[in-house]
Amino acid sequence: MNKVSVECRDIFLSYGKTAVLKGVNLLVQPGEFFALLGPSGSGKSTLLRLIAGFNRASRGELLVDGKRIDDVPPYARNIGMVFQNYALWPHMSVWDNVAFGLVERRVARHALRERVQKALDLVGLSEFGDRRPNQLSGGQQQRVALARTVVIEPQVLLLDEPLSNLDKNLRVQMRQELLALQRRLGITTIFVTHDQEEAMTTADRMAVLDRGVVQQIGTPADLYDLPVNPFVANFVGTMNVLAARVTRTPGATELAVEGVGMLRAAPDLPGATGATSGDQILASFRPQHVQVVGSGGPRDPDLAWLAGTVKSSEFLGEMVRYRVSVGDHTIVADQAHEAGRSPIVRESPVSLGIHPRHVRLLEPND
Repeated sequence: MNKVSVECRDIFLSYGKTAVLKGVNLLVQPGEFFALLGPSGSGKSTLLRLIAGFNRASRGELLVDGKRIDDVPPYARNIGMVFQNYALWPHMSVWDNVAFGLVERRVARHALRERVQKALDLVGLSEFGDRRPNQLSGGQQQRVALARTVVIEPQVLLLDEPLSNLDKNLRVQMRQELLALQRRLGITTIFVTHDQEEAMTTADRMAVLDRGVVQQIGTPADLYDLPVNPFVANFVGTMNVLAARVTRTPGATELAVEGVGMLRAAPDLPGATGATSGDQILASFRPQHVQVVGSGGPRDPDLAWLAGTVKSSEFLGEMVRYRVSVGDHTIVADQAHEAGRSPIVRESPVSLGIHPRHVRLLEPND
């Protein structure tokens, strides 16, 4: 299969006076599994439908394999799409559902039979061709929708939240199968989801959208470790974000956090370079980078320590998540669970330790 790129150049789209996409620029590499991540109303499904040809940009260019396709109708784009509700024909058998696109394309009968069987084998449904969709589980219906799409051998595969109707355990299984199928086919795939875990466990790279604007593009690790603004920091994982003022930067960045006190950040981290005394900044750090020490416990001198009071705890299996009141703020801290160790009780005084290298600085107005 010929692997192709998909490129959006300065795409704008409006419904009436409502701007939905605002200057979207992104390049999906050939054979890449690319995710569009964002909350409801961010424009991610609108962008996916634009690539499929169901929406049209008011401005900008859409290219596949370096060729503009803005004026190409959906049926001529050779792009396959799996919808959120699968959109299977209930009165047709699994076999006929998968064959539908080939029948429309007037593929010869022998080639049609061969390609449908190959597609069913690919998704593990070779024995289910005679069944109707309502005789299948949700996961099996999703596989039928995938088979129906890949059987036409599209250049690009678009997935619009295809796992959202499945329960949690089945979603985990199906996203693994989906990624394995994509790797086997080598097809350029764009996957829309609002679920950060789905995006981070499947995508080679992803774009985070908010209100029609691309906030950041990068690998899951890049977006998690090095978010460019508070929105990305809070949407990709959980982040503590505290307003602060830079007070000194000779060899270390010291931050006066409103309602908390002093906090240190390493000077060479993104966001810290160029920060000067008096600058307003946001100090951010992940819950797993916060050490929780009960009253009288040992304190590492290399960490910055904040005094607080436990307000709540959640047992999440592999960890306990604490919400700790520190001055005017609530800080979230995750502590690995160990069998036999009881959670720190509510209203207990604790110390929170944060290593300077884990503090990221963000611009307040990003």
